[in-house]
Amino acid sequence: MTPVEVLSEAFGRLPDLVRGAVEGLDAEQLSLRPGGSANSIAWLVWHLTRVEDSHFAEAFGHEQVWLSDGYADRWALHLDREDTGYGHSTDQVDAVRVGSAQQLLDYFDAVHERSRRLVAGLTDEDLHRIVDEQWDPPVTLLVRLVSVVDDAVQHAGQAAYARGIILSGS
Repeated sequence: MTPVEVLSEAFGRLPDLVRGAVEGLDAEQLSLRPGGSANSIAWLVWHLTRVEDSHFAEAFGHEQVWLSDGYADRWALHLDREDTGYGHSTDQVDAVRVGSAQQLLDYFDAVHERSRRLVAGLTDEDLHRIVDEQWDPPVTLLVRLVSVVDDAVQHAGQAAYARGIILSGS
């Protein structure tokens, strides 16, 4: 497999992980915070999607789907429109609420489809392009995309774990 094929495979696994965590849950379950202070499933999936959206937009020179497709307006969160959830306080985590699992999936699907198309259009040479010079060494597109998929898988796993806690009544 080429590096681009590996990235496509990795990103291609995300929809099943996200769906497995949210489908069949209602808005209240999605907003529950296990133990009273852990991140909710709604926040975890919103955050992983926001990170993917913002990082791909920056790396490929596109506007974020959150902004361009009106999700920020429809969700009407009491957060900065470009907020991705990084470093959120407990009150900010509580501010991320959804009306349904479908609301989460609609945004995730839109972002994921754009990401899938962008990754599929890459060549292995593209992966060496510097996308962030604020680090030493500067960040290549490959490193940025691996970081995004790593973050998404971790948060999807956390959401699946929270689902298990919520459904078990613990």
